[in-house]
Amino acid sequence: MRPSGRAINEMRPVSIETGVTRHAEGSCMIRCGDTHVLCTATIDERVPHWMKNTGLGWVTAEYGMLPRATHTRMNREAKKGQGGRTQEIQRLIGRSLRACIDRPALGERQIMIDCDVIQADGGTRCASITGGWVALRLAVNKLLKAGMITSDPIIDHVAAVSCGVYAGQPVLDLDYPEDSEAGVDGNFVMTGRGKLIEIQMSAEGSAFSRDEMSTLLDLAEVGRDELVLAQSGATG
Repeated sequence: MRPSGRAINEMRPVSIETGVTRHAEGSCMIRCGDTHVLCTATIDERVPHWMKNTGLGWVTAEYGMLPRATHTRMNREAKKGQGGRTQEIQRLIGRSLRACIDRPALGERQIMIDCDVIQADGGTRCASITGGWVALRLAVNKLLKAGMITSDPIIDHVAAVSCGVYAGQPVLDLDYPEDSEAGVDGNFVMTGRGKLIEIQMSAEGSAFSRDEMSTLLDLAEVGRDELVLAQSGATG
């Protein structure tokens, strides 16, 4: 039924390779099927000006796609400024990752997460959140090892996965062919312990019922569990 031949509750193959860049305090390449995203974390001992002298840390994110990450070439956004989609996605990544941070424990510093899509086949924002958490975890590990912070500010895992209704069936982890034809499309951001951070759902075709939404949430929890295992395997 699915173009990939997967079962309705089956994720694409997920792999997370860490330490892929020399200079970043934390880095990984996350691959969810044919969606590949490079995630890096940078520790900055400064915070935004509006946070000075608060004693609170901050986590923020930027997101971008390479010109040939998709089927046809797109122009670099540096030429004309970020589009609305890019701004929306990077804000989602930032607030998703902040939901797992004890900001006083982080101290008055900022960690910046950069998510660059190398290849896109659906679910790039979800892969960015999941991989962004790994980069964040690695950067925080360095702060702990150096004695720059005394307690771990990361409260829980954060992972994200897409679910939708394709060809009349609820399915987990949409790839591009499914995403482009889905009747319902949703992105689920959750913690490792099962709490919800954000749900983005929309009817691309016909409206959906509450029961259908519950079914998609159940599928998302299956995907979340697999992603958390991959995160744990990558970070030790």
